[in-house]
Amino acid sequence: MEEYLKYQREHESEGSTFATCAVVNRETNSCAWPISQPKPENAITIAVSSRVLFNMEREQQIYERQGMEEYLKYQLEHESEPFSPGPAFSFVKALEAVNNRLRELYPQSEELFDVVLVTNNHAYVGLRLIHTINHHHLLIERFCMTGGNSPIGYLKAYHTNLYLSADSAKVREALQEGIAAATMFTPEKMKEVSDIQLRVAFDGDAVLFSDESERIFKAHGLDKFFEHEKAHENKPLDHGPLKGFLEVLGKLQRKFFHKGLRMDCPIRTYLVTARSAASSGTRALKTLRSWGLEIDEALFLAGAPKGPMLEKIRPHIFFDDQMFHVEGAAELGTVACHVPYGIAQRLAEK
Repeated sequence: MEEYLKYQREHESEGSTFATCAVVNRETNSCAWPISQPKPENAITIAVSSRVLFNMEREQQIYERQGMEEYLKYQLEHESEPFSPGPAFSFVKALEAVNNRLRELYPQSEELFDVVLVTNNHAYVGLRLIHTINHHHLLIERFCMTGGNSPIGYLKAYHTNLYLSADSAKVREALQEGIAAATMFTPEKMKEVSDIQLRVAFDGDAVLFSDESERIFKAHGLDKFFEHEKAHENKPLDHGPLKGFLEVLGKLQRKFFHKGLRMDCPIRTYLVTARSAASSGTRALKTLRSWGLEIDEALFLAGAPKGPMLEKIRPHIFFDDQMFHVEGAAELGTVACHVPYGIAQRLAEK
């Protein structure tokens, strides 16, 4: 440990920061060589709230029923007790697994995932969160604790590529700021997922794509939707809120492809859409091609439930703009996220 602290003092003026390896060997009290953290402008930044990274349901209930002072008191009394994993935990571990592979292949590159813990918790809770992160051996060095204020204003400063929260109001606020964001839900019983391959599943309309086609369907019905898609199959759809996140995943995938690892890539992406393949799938695939983006697997379900397919895929995370698809996925153990964007949200509010 003394050698580690000496190293930190000697390098404290350097631009990059260092993760502490989950880091300390508790038997020898020694520390492994620190891992360089990427600069925010070079990294793929994933901002996660404490309530999705960890299970804080009991604490949230105390806050809602008894108020802030009792909440803080409870946190201080249980400061030495680590939180258990929440729905985003496996996703974050998968990001770290991808980083490990990238560091092996590109030791000098800063194109890595960087997880930022973003919470409106009071700084008093920080010690318990740090203890929990070290307990679970997570490499998270960047914290943003805002003491009751909304953290959304800080997301752009962190160059955030994706924001995940349990608070739908904050997610909507982030989307309004042009930041990819989704509300994450906790399945009653989460399926086991791969610890060596990050799997991300996306809906198409109002997630990767704009809600243009969905507006036609809602206003004029299925037949007019099919006619519209056929007439416009060579016109790319406009981008949706999660297009940018798929782009950065694809950028990292290509780093593995360039090393001959297309079939052994630790990132795999899926399009899981209610569209039909023959009648409306062409425009979706041509849009992705026009953007220069690849999707590893495309599932056109023609209106069938998505939950059973997702149960087979076992993604770390699934994004959809319609709550009935999110709920159906969660019922079968998939960690599903709601993207409150597009015409479906306005109709649901009515």
